[in-house]
Amino acid sequence: MNDVIHYLNSSNPETVTTSVKLLLLLTVLSIAPGILILTTCFTRIVIVLSFVRTSIGTQQVPPNQVLLGLAMFLTFFVMAPTFQQVNKQALTPLFNDKITLNQAYDRASEPIKEYMSKHTRQKDLELFMSYSNVKKPKTIKDIPLTTLVPAYAISELKTAFQMGFMIFIPFLVIDMVVASVLMSMGMMMLPPVMISLPFKILLFIMVDGWYLVVKSLLESF
Repeated sequence: MNDVIHYLNSSNPETVTTSVKLLLLLTVLSIAPGILILTTCFTRIVIVLSFVRTSIGTQQVPPNQVLLGLAMFLTFFVMAPTFQQVNKQALTPLFNDKITLNQAYDRASEPIKEYMSKHTRQKDLELFMSYSNVKKPKTIKDIPLTTLVPAYAISELKTAFQMGFMIFIPFLVIDMVVASVLMSMGMMMLPPVMISLPFKILLFIMVDGWYLVVKSLLESF
């Protein structure tokens, strides 16, 4: 410990600044998954894509890696304007030593707060604000991230489940029709899922399902 203090005291300010920036970068990278999931549109996208696979009944097709990769790149596509604002307002000035770390944090949180507030239900936000005894904010900038992030997360969960329910309906109808036909034919031992699966895949292909799902996701933002 004494060696570290001696090194910092003997180092020039530029070396210390570089070390702090490196430490900050490593910290951000360590919590990046949580930031990606709870402050972006990743949650909604990955849940809806999972609902698509579950409703069709293909189990592990597409694989989890494909769904997560698609969800991640769709997230980058949707969040690109927000990320550009964060880079322009906070990261670039910070790396050029024009602003302090606290100023960079405040500037970076503004575009993220604006994005999350657009997709956060007032009811969900009031829940966390009343629980934490936070005064009613005058502007979006006054809302603390510790309150806005969980409110945004449960709002995204509700929206994703609503979209998933709409996706389930046509495939559920196919399952019911196939089950009724098999029962009327007396084929009780044949699993209806085995018969309905090709029809559900055929329907999904005919309507260009992936295009419609991705289009609905993009329009929802």
